[in-house]
Amino acid sequence: MAVLRSPGRLFVILILLLAAAVTLWQPMGLTALQSRTTAIVMVTLALWATGTLPEYLTSLLFFLAAVLLQVAQPVAIFAGFSSTAFWLIFSGMVIGMAIRSTGLGHRIAGFLGQHLDRSYAHLIGGLVLVCTLLGFIMPSSMGRTIMMVPVGLALAERCGFLPGSRGRTGVALAVAMACHIPTFTILPSNIPNMVLIGAAENIYDQHFSYTHYLLLHFPLLGMIKAAVIAVLITLLFADRPQPAEQRPADDETFSSGEQKKLLMVLLVALGFWLTDTLHGISPAWVGLAAAVFLLLPKIGLVEHKQFNQQINVSLLLFIAGVLGVGTVVNQTGLGQILAGTLEHWLPMEEGRDALNFFSLVAMSFFTGMLTTLPGVPAVLTPMAGDLAQLTGLSVATVLMTQVIGFSTILFPYQSGPLLVGMQLFNEPVKHLLRILWPLAAITLLVLVPLDYLWWQLLGMF
Repeated sequence: MAVLRSPGRLFVILILLLAAAVTLWQPMGLTALQSRTTAIVMVTLALWATGTLPEYLTSLLFFLAAVLLQVAQPVAIFAGFSSTAFWLIFSGMVIGMAIRSTGLGHRIAGFLGQHLDRSYAHLIGGLVLVCTLLGFIMPSSMGRTIMMVPVGLALAERCGFLPGSRGRTGVALAVAMACHIPTFTILPSNIPNMVLIGAAENIYDQHFSYTHYLLLHFPLLGMIKAAVIAVLITLLFADRPQPAEQRPADDETFSSGEQKKLLMVLLVALGFWLTDTLHGISPAWVGLAAAVFLLLPKIGLVEHKQFNQQINVSLLLFIAGVLGVGTVVNQTGLGQILAGTLEHWLPMEEGRDALNFFSLVAMSFFTGMLTTLPGVPAVLTPMAGDLAQLTGLSVATVLMTQVIGFSTILFPYQSGPLLVGMQLFNEPVKHLLRILWPLAAITLLVLVPLDYLWWQLLGMF
């Protein structure tokens, strides 16, 4: 009876039964290998979505099941550990330790707090604005999240928000979501954007300018969606900052010399991040170089003991699992099967631009639930030529509809930066659902129709 009273556990049980049925009967022409893979992925996503088990344990179960059932080569199953996203997260953890231990986060928080802590609405709105604007100068959403988490923690402490309070959760949500979701509209600021642009250039010789991409997406999916995020957090996690006279005095024991050294490291890293198109070094390896320097004995700013105590191994396992699922889904062809099925199910017809637009957005949206966000352009971009013929739209228009779909997130497991942000704040991931679901509903019911009208005005149809 206890299981039946828990909707999450009941959902997992139903998924387990469905997974068993998929394995036995191999629907939709799936091979035996694809059926086993589908079953494993279904159960893994269900456990992540419901939080029935700790996220890192679900990742370990995925690794074990995938290896024992031989659904892919180990190099694909454990691809998350070799991905640039994984090492960017690791290096970001080290940088975050340095920002906290040197007090640089408190110093930045003090500067921002003078302008943002007058009210809770000012605080959340200002954080969302700052994190969104960072997308114009820092090319990695994961990097932005990791850089802003220590600042957000210091701001929450400055405002008197204790762990577990609504205000602290709201700050965590503002940083995690604003560093990621609105910045899908800025061309080099997220991994799915770059996968899409790279594939479009290689397959179709389609080149999208920074300005055109920004004009197409930023007004609604950037500015308006950022405002909606701020309003939802302010309403659903309302709290009141502590009056200034009741706050403890700022701690002045931090070394300004250490802060200057860390600031120099961050400025050098930022310089390499901003010029990655010139030197070709991945932001992950730039971050790793900074982390290695910060860990060096006597020279660095993160002590060995501090590193051992604060490194979040469970988060690293979780992220490696998420990335591994996406790799296995794409390698086994499940993503293409899903996209092909959606192509037949969704109504598309030449000459009906509005219907085609909404169907293509839906295809991207639903594909992201299985492949996670970076997998959407990898799966759908090769199909863009056929979809353009089917709908009568240009290839460029078909490609750009992906952005609307993969920037609309329903579950936290779809997005690494969201997971990382909440975990680094030590806040339950489930709080994301209270914002993601109404945000997705507002996007699909309001912003997507407005986007269609905006695209018409820009001559995309």
